[in-house]
Amino acid sequence: MKILVLYDYPPPPGGLATQGDLLYRGLLEIGVEARAAHIQSDLEKEWYYRWFKPDAVVGVGFWGDVPHLVLHPQRFGMRAVPWLLADGYVANYRDVLETLPLVLVTANWVRETYVRDGVRGDHMAVLPVGCDTDAFVPRRAMDPKVLAVREALGVEPDRLMILTVGGDAASKGGREVMQALASLRGEVPDWRYVCKVWPQPRTDVENRLDIELAQTLGLADRVSFPTHKVSRNLMPYLLAACDIYAAPSRLEGFGMPQVEAGACGKPVIGIKAMAMLDTLVHGETAFLAGVAEEIHITDTVLGPESGFEPGHHVHFDTPRVSDYRASVPDIASFLRLLMNDADLRRRMGDAGRRRAVEQFDYRSVARRFVEIVSQRLGLA
Repeated sequence: MKILVLYDYPPPPGGLATQGDLLYRGLLEIGVEARAAHIQSDLEKEWYYRWFKPDAVVGVGFWGDVPHLVLHPQRFGMRAVPWLLADGYVANYRDVLETLPLVLVTANWVRETYVRDGVRGDHMAVLPVGCDTDAFVPRRAMDPKVLAVREALGVEPDRLMILTVGGDAASKGGREVMQALASLRGEVPDWRYVCKVWPQPRTDVENRLDIELAQTLGLADRVSFPTHKVSRNLMPYLLAACDIYAAPSRLEGFGMPQVEAGACGKPVIGIKAMAMLDTLVHGETAFLAGVAEEIHITDTVLGPESGFEPGHHVHFDTPRVSDYRASVPDIASFLRLLMNDADLRRRMGDAGRRRAVEQFDYRSVARRFVEIVSQRLGLA
């Protein structure tokens, strides 16, 4: 079997790039002949098509990436297998996705989203994102590299550290976490909440709004929003430095940091919706807050990133759920339990580690990929 993997290659430290790179690495490590190319490098992709002659071209991205992941390989007679996330609704390329023999999705919720929006589901298979369980491992609190992370973040050794990582804090449920923390005054040990965000055009605006909320809640001296580009080398130690990983995301097609936190032996707070129903086990590896609100939309404006002309208006006859809000009282209750019980944190962290190794190790994901394409496409 020969596989060409299309993603943001060579990989920067983003989620989609890591998703593709771990599949590529996993395939190589289990003995599959594989190559990797950037999803938008048409010349390099064509070069591989002509001499490598892959049995399948698997491409990582969103439905808006269909021209790069599906249409380009098909022009050269290649068998395209997209491995897709979802961002709440599918507004284009339904006809293209409908005709494919196999579409991979990262979670059952992603599949449900595509089916809801008019794409048949019988040709879809769930393939979770891999986790490097050799790098993301439990570490001692006194590990010098772990201590150095906390020192760099200004978190004292005797404080509990709650962590959220994302492109911005709000989309990962950070505002709901702050509201929950504000309700726990005097009920929990001293703490610090770190929202590690990725610098991008919207970061300054989002951070300002989140800082204003922290000030309004009286938490300005306990919440920080460090904004830096970091490599994947730091992430295992950043997660190891926290006591609780909290990300009851508003929209989540998989939730890679939640799985990585579990691999690091950390308890997780999520939301009882979307991909976290696949990745986390309530009461065992995580606490899942209930859904307090679903945000519906009937109209949106899309552009070239989604295959439309700039300013294209899309109307949904049936309102679409665009994102969710987790229950703040639930988050507060779960934080209270975890912050006051070190043994509970350890037990849930141990369970999270076991589940990450058993279900999400990147080599296991690569083997599952081979099983799926062998069964669905008849490849040997």
